[in-house]
Amino acid sequence: MTEVFFYHLQSRPLEAALPQLLEKCLERGWRCTVQSSSPERIEALDQLLWTYDEASFLPHGTDRQPDSGRQPILLTTSESNPNGATVRFFIDSASAPDLSPYARVIHLFDGNDSDALDHARTAWREARSAGHDVAYWQQGPDGRWQRR
Repeated sequence: MTEVFFYHLQSRPLEAALPQLLEKCLERGWRCTVQSSSPERIEALDQLLWTYDEASFLPHGTDRQPDSGRQPILLTTSESNPNGATVRFFIDSASAPDLSPYARVIHLFDGNDSDALDHARTAWREARSAGHDVAYWQQGPDGRWQRR
């Protein structure tokens, strides 16, 4: 079964948390897809991942580019998986009906957004009822993740 993790953003924004989680995935040799419901968010993340850290960058591309299937990190608004990702990130209440192609699915949601909280609760119930292993992670005041 797929591991489905829910990351509750409280003390740091998505733009600070997502690059760190993607770095950890790449360190493990995992290919990732980040799905948003907004093309504007994909464009902003595309720029962010090149510049978030002066000492490094995250190799990535968008599904609008040629050869998107070759990207270790793919940014998309689509439910498809052209880069053969084993980890799927859902942001901005994005979702997909079939989680089975992934070893891990990560929902990142803003704890200050009531719509995002409602969406995360619904996704939690759906993942549990489908038999997936679910886990909840919450940010501490220092931005570190704590499993609850």
